[in-house]
Amino acid sequence: MNKNDYREVKLPKGNVRVYERDGVRLHAYQTNDLIDDEVFVVEKDGRGFVLEYPCFFDNIEELEAYLTDAGIKAVGILAAYHMAGATFLEGTPVYATKSADAYGHAGGGKALIDNFVGAFGDAFDGSVCTVTNTVGAGPLTLAGIEVNILPNDDAFDVEIPALGAVYTHMLGHDCHSIVAGAGHADAIVAQLEGYLAGGFDLVLTSHYTPEDLKDVQTKIDYLKELTRIAAECDSKDAFVAAVGEAFPGYSGQNYLDMTAGFFFTE
Repeated sequence: MNKNDYREVKLPKGNVRVYERDGVRLHAYQTNDLIDDEVFVVEKDGRGFVLEYPCFFDNIEELEAYLTDAGIKAVGILAAYHMAGATFLEGTPVYATKSADAYGHAGGGKALIDNFVGAFGDAFDGSVCTVTNTVGAGPLTLAGIEVNILPNDDAFDVEIPALGAVYTHMLGHDCHSIVAGAGHADAIVAQLEGYLAGGFDLVLTSHYTPEDLKDVQTKIDYLKELTRIAAECDSKDAFVAAVGEAFPGYSGQNYLDMTAGFFFTE
């Protein structure tokens, strides 16, 4: 499946890219919200599951309307890294690992939610979903579609074999990422090299449109260069300037600034 082989549906605020392979459809909803969220619906024969929550009220309303208009019945929500927006599809079963549940209700995910409530006010749905079905590593079938749950310390990633796809929190081949030091960079590289070995067609993330393995390799190269630059710099400012020069035009300056704070703690 090619990342550019999709049908686009334009909505009043966001838009949806629809991919299809062997009767299984991926509806990639680009929210166009203030934090560039992406929400995914995987569907077969009118039944599907949602991967991650939309967290702004206008996007919640828009995606619910899209599902209704498209005749898609959501039988479950996989809540990994984004648990805010609990008014979305209220009453739908919610699936998550224990680590994701803790991340969203008390850990780093909850801290982000609290920050977003303060930043965006009434536009942001800060209610946190209740996990109804705790899942572990391995296969899970929703709406007749098998996925593979890959837990990690924060939450979990998801393989979707029917689409040749894998979902993780962040990639973005031409934007900066939050990297919490050299060890974290190495861990991300190892994870991404696993995606290369797995031969996935699509890499889905909750802050970018669907990407492919060329994008994965670009990100690996970025992370290695980021680590090299950090080793040669002696301050946050020097690091930020050097990375900006090495990767001109990259978005996510705020993420680069956060990364500098992890590499240089003065």
